[in-house]
Amino acid sequence: MLQACLNGGRNRDFHAAVPFTADELARDAALVVAAGAGELHIHPRDLDGNESLAASDVSAAIRAIRESVPEVPIGVSTHWRIPPGGKARQAPIAQWQELPDYVSVNLIEEDAAEIMALVWDKGIGVEAGLWSISDAERFIALPDAKKCLRVLIEVNEQDFDEAMAVATGIISVLEQAKFELPILLHGDEASVWPMFNLAIARGYDGRIGLEDGKLLPEGKEAEDNADLIRAAVVLAHGGDTLLGTANEKGG
Repeated sequence: MLQACLNGGRNRDFHAAVPFTADELARDAALVVAAGAGELHIHPRDLDGNESLAASDVSAAIRAIRESVPEVPIGVSTHWRIPPGGKARQAPIAQWQELPDYVSVNLIEEDAAEIMALVWDKGIGVEAGLWSISDAERFIALPDAKKCLRVLIEVNEQDFDEAMAVATGIISVLEQAKFELPILLHGDEASVWPMFNLAIARGYDGRIGLEDGKLLPEGKEAEDNADLIRAAVVLAHGGDTLLGTANEKGG
């Protein structure tokens, strides 16, 4: 499965094609699905373009996307920093009426288990976001960990060797615990394509989009989210990869 992460916390200074409004998200959703994406991950925005967990903003984004691409699963971030931030963000999440198919919950955040329980009670699936080996260890110790939809391995390290060490370390923890949940592996900026290629090599799901980075595998800036997804599809279907090459190591 190839997931498209359409916007994250990015702004137009990062890339002119970052979608903000519900209509922009819906248009981008149609383009990335046509390009080969099977799922969507979004950060809804308010009228000022700021990330939002408010029920009205989440509902507007989800309704517009579902009208554009019916049947395509939609995921929403619950990141700690999204206003109102911290544990206070549980209040707007509890008020959601138009529900996403799943949310991403980061184990590095102190209320991860609380957020999981909150969204499970609403019938929403959970991607368990693991940024480190310690996150993985915390995750496998959760009594309800296996209720999650999948494990989301998120590699933020920019150095190639460090990124690989984090990814393989998390995978090792999961394997030793005999966790059989699906795994989605993705990177950020310099680690986007190395992690995507590692996901291909291991048979995991992958994630690509402007939230994670704006460069194509050859280093050229992508036109938009659909351009990134098309490049990922080429790699996933046997196109040339850069895994382990000097390009990925900055050489």
